Amino acid sequence: MDPLYLSQLSILAEVALAMLLGGLIGLEREAADKPAGLRTHMLVAGAAALLVGLGDTLLAHYRDSEMRELVNTDPIRIMGAVITGVSFLGAGTIFRNGSGTGIHGLTTAAGLLMAAAVGIAVALRQHVLAVTVTLLILAVLRVVHWVEEWVERRAER
Repeated sequence: MDPLYLSQLSILAEVALAMLLGGLIGLEREAADKPAGLRTHMLVAGAAALLVGLGDTLLAHYRDSEMRELVNTDPIRIMGAVITGVSFLGAGTIFRNGSGTGIHGLTTAAGLLMAAAVGIAVALRQHVLAVTVTLLILAVLRVVHWVEEWVERRAER
């Protein structure tokens, strides 16, 4: 099979895995009735994996061309662009309540950022890291939430 198609299939598989892992995070947010849920987290993780995969492809393209001397590449910029875009999206989930005494959506915004990081990890073929971090994220979102509720109930007594 043509290496170009194999590369595309590899990126597609990475995007699918990233979306699956992002979906697990989003499912927890959906269950908690948060503004960014299943689909949003899936798309953020998938977009991060796709952008890193395309960046990798772009680097390979110019590395093998006559223009390699003219192109200065920095793969860190791709991650920076993903983080900037996700941060903008996350900012849209943060709002102050009507009385101005509390802020909501910070955890969802952080979850979106982590979903993007998982997508980047998948695209960099760090699959064990991506899966393990997803499990850690789920533990933080669910288990730590239960601990917070328990502490609040004890404080009320």
